[in-house]
Amino acid sequence: MHQTSWVASANGHPDFPLQNLPFGVFRRASSDEAPRVGVAIGDEILDIAACLAAGLLDDASDEARRGARACASPSLNALMALGAPVRRALRDALTRLLASDVPVHTHQTARHALVAQTNAELFLPVQVGDYTDFYASVHHATNVGAMFRPDNPLLPNYKWVPIGYHGRASSIVLSGTPITRPNGQRKGPADEVPSVGPSRSLDYELELGAFVGTGTALGETVPVAEAEEHLWGLCLLNDWSARDIQSWEYQPLGPFLAKNFASTISPWVVTLEALAPFRAPLAPRADGDPMPLPYLHHTDDQARGGFALTVEVWLRTARMREANEPAVRISRGSSLDLYWSFAQMLTHHAMNGCNLRPGDLLGSGTISGAAPDSRGCLLELTRRGAEPLSLPNGETRGFLEDGDEVTMVAFAERDGAVRIGFGRCVGLIAAG
Repeated sequence: MHQTSWVASANGHPDFPLQNLPFGVFRRASSDEAPRVGVAIGDEILDIAACLAAGLLDDASDEARRGARACASPSLNALMALGAPVRRALRDALTRLLASDVPVHTHQTARHALVAQTNAELFLPVQVGDYTDFYASVHHATNVGAMFRPDNPLLPNYKWVPIGYHGRASSIVLSGTPITRPNGQRKGPADEVPSVGPSRSLDYELELGAFVGTGTALGETVPVAEAEEHLWGLCLLNDWSARDIQSWEYQPLGPFLAKNFASTISPWVVTLEALAPFRAPLAPRADGDPMPLPYLHHTDDQARGGFALTVEVWLRTARMREANEPAVRISRGSSLDLYWSFAQMLTHHAMNGCNLRPGDLLGSGTISGAAPDSRGCLLELTRRGAEPLSLPNGETRGFLEDGDEVTMVAFAERDGAVRIGFGRCVGLIAAG
């Protein structure tokens, strides 16, 4: 029988049961309190620093109390820097505190450390110093490549090396932040010269983000067998993309203005411990594909380096909101379709001695599957706008229009385990 919580809303909650306890940063709405770290439990947030001050963690381990002290910070970076053992100890202590079998006087005291999510202001959970976006879905890479190179969609290096580029950390924003349509140079195939103006081909990209916990020193490498000790947890990531700007500027050096105007992340970071029941083997490689080179290959990572997460994109247009119509799901995929694991990405990132720091963000790249409805961006779903989506209200979409609201969700469920989720990653397009 699964353990329940004395926080009633956690029992049966689709995203935040006792078995999840994702970390984020909050304060009471309309207050001048300093932001601090809490965990989501049902419809509430548990204030970890308040629990420590109330003596509710006096019986916890030294590592757990050390982690709790770091939770007075306005970001998760200080806690992340303490490493995986501290994270595990703190999460274990919070699980015991929130479980339904604690003494009544304990949870009566702990109730004072709860803040309703509806009465809380959320902040970016992490101060991201560096952001690297990978290209880890072979289906996405194949679909996009086929639009430009029908006879040879994948470049020769794709199945040998995790492809990535350095993104812009300063424009990472929290879910709910409006997204301004970006300006840039655009040059279509029939245009004689480029023009400057708002993107006409604004897109989303459905991704997962992984945060670095314990960093590395300059010159240090990370064996793939040890990589997950440097990974702290996952979030949802929408790496907004201006496809018309991108197609003109990306050669020879790759993404620039087409992607650095905004990337949205969800407010809650789901730990590797919460995801443990949903680990899975990496997707099998197709016949004829090369095995990963030795520095990227380890039997444990091959056996359980994947996360069995369902990922979805929902769209609600301005017209739908005016008519009080709900959002419509436009894609549903699985993170098991990633060709490279996060451990492989981190190991490759550090193989040349690049130093990683607590709070660095690694993006998976767009998550797409083989089925048409599992494609994680409009570029793929509509074949560059040539085959627009038909929405239930009669509207069509090749790319995003002003007033469109994109919501991404992810969850994990299987027989014998309690379902957990990531909350929502939301962005509404504003005119440029």
